[in-house]
Amino acid sequence: MPRVRANGIEIEYDVTGPADGEPLLLIMGLGAQMTRWPQAFVDRLAARGMRVIRFDNRDIGLSTKLETAGVPDFPAMFKALSEGRAPNVPYLLDDMAADAAALLDVLGIARAHIVGASLGGMVAQLVAAHYPQHTLSLTSIMSTTGNRALPPASPEAMAVLNDRGPDPLTDFEGYLDHAVKGAFVTGSPGYPTEAGEIRQRIRADFERSYSPLGFMRQYAAAAASPDRRPKLAYVTAPTVVIHGAADPLVPLTGGQDTAASIPGAELRVIEGMGHDFPAALYDTVVEGMMRAVERSKAEAA
Repeated sequence: MPRVRANGIEIEYDVTGPADGEPLLLIMGLGAQMTRWPQAFVDRLAARGMRVIRFDNRDIGLSTKLETAGVPDFPAMFKALSEGRAPNVPYLLDDMAADAAALLDVLGIARAHIVGASLGGMVAQLVAAHYPQHTLSLTSIMSTTGNRALPPASPEAMAVLNDRGPDPLTDFEGYLDHAVKGAFVTGSPGYPTEAGEIRQRIRADFERSYSPLGFMRQYAAAAASPDRRPKLAYVTAPTVVIHGAADPLVPLTGGQDTAASIPGAELRVIEGMGHDFPAALYDTVVEGMMRAVERSKAEAA
C-alpha cells in the first residue's frame, strides 16, 4: 500500500474504485486500522462508482507512531478536565482531522465525501466543521458529539474498552480469547459474527501492526477533546447519521445528539446493530452513505 507525508507524519493509505469516481474518505475508529473497513464493504462502494480512500490514523497501523509521546497520564488528564483546565495530551481529535484534510491535499483531492465510524466519526465531524471546502457530504456512523451529559457506555462495554486482556507477546491465544469475548459484548446482537471469523480478523490485525500505546493516545485524544456541538452547528455539508439501536459502547443517544446538532442531518437507526460492522449489514450501511452522496449531488444541481 502507498504512503505519503501529510501534516508532518507518514500516512499509509489505499484507494479502491474508478479513478474518475467521486472521492470518499473512510476514517476508522479507536485503535482500529484501515483494514477494519472490510474489503468486501469497500468493494460495494466502488461498485457504486465511488473512489474509496482508506487510511491508517496516526499512531495506528502502518502510519507514524508517536512513540516519544509515551503513555498518557489519564488521572492527570481527568483532573485537569474536572477543573476546567486544558489537559496535557499528545494530540486531540482536531489534529487527527487535520491529518485527514492534509491527506486529501497531498492526494490532490479538492473535495470528498467524509465518512467516519466511532472515534473516526468524531474526526469526520471535525473535518466537516473545520474544512468545509474539502467536504462534499458527511456520514457519521456509531459516533457521538462529545456531550458529557449523554448516557455512558454499558458497564460491560466499558470493561471491554478498558481491559485489553493478556499481552499477546507472551500469551497470544489468551489475547485472542479475550478479544473475541469482547467483540461479542460490543457487537450486533441481531447480526452476530461467528467466533472463528472474529478470531481470524483479530489475528490479521495483530500481524499487520500492534500498537497498544497508540490505542491509549487515541483514547486520550477522544477523552480530552471538547464537546463538538458548538462546531457541529455550523456544518453545512449534507449529513447522514447511522447508528445501531443496540450499540452498548456508544449508545443510540450519541447518534441522536449528533443528528440534532447538525442542521438538516438525517438519522438512520438500524435495529439489532451494535458497535461493529457485521457483513449482513454492509448493504444497509452503504445505502445510508450513498444517501449522503445523493443529497450532495441534489444540492449541487
